[in-house]
Amino acid sequence: MTAPGPRRPAAFLDRDGVINYNDHYVGTRDRLRWMPGIAAAIRQLNAAGYYVFIITNQSGVARGMFGEDDVRALHRWMLEELNAQGARIDDVRFCPHHVDGTIDAYRLACEHRKPGPGMILDLAKAWPVDMTRSFVIGDSASDIEAAQAAGIPGFRFEGEDIDGFVKQVLIEMQRAAASN
Repeated sequence: MTAPGPRRPAAFLDRDGVINYNDHYVGTRDRLRWMPGIAAAIRQLNAAGYYVFIITNQSGVARGMFGEDDVRALHRWMLEELNAQGARIDDVRFCPHHVDGTIDAYRLACEHRKPGPGMILDLAKAWPVDMTRSFVIGDSASDIEAAQAAGIPGFRFEGEDIDGFVKQVLIEMQRAAASN
């Protein structure tokens, strides 16, 4: 994907637990269950002028459950499905590594694996991102730690109303910008 356009804030969204239910090691679309309201939530972010990125650990690759090509194919399909609903994802990063992997090539510690900030920082370099107004939404402590390591706020989503959650995050980000 290319990085056109002006400098804008970004919403970095975890995949499993935010975009779709965290059903563990989702590597194919037949296993994916969308989070209710995710298309509306992404449309809100699009309308608010945010780049929208997916950042996701995919240790199923390191564990031999599916390959990187499977993950890429799933992501292509997800982006097409969301786009058909008017919800634009600008780019995706995933980390296939895990220190306990069974596939030698993927058994390693990697700065891109959350809680490391590598995926966030990589996207911020590839796109004209205003990091001072950007944030992460994730469902786990490692997502929030990755946000902190990248120097941006992290918001932990633990429910099922992602659309309402995004609305509250946008309000909080507006308040923070107004107080600066």
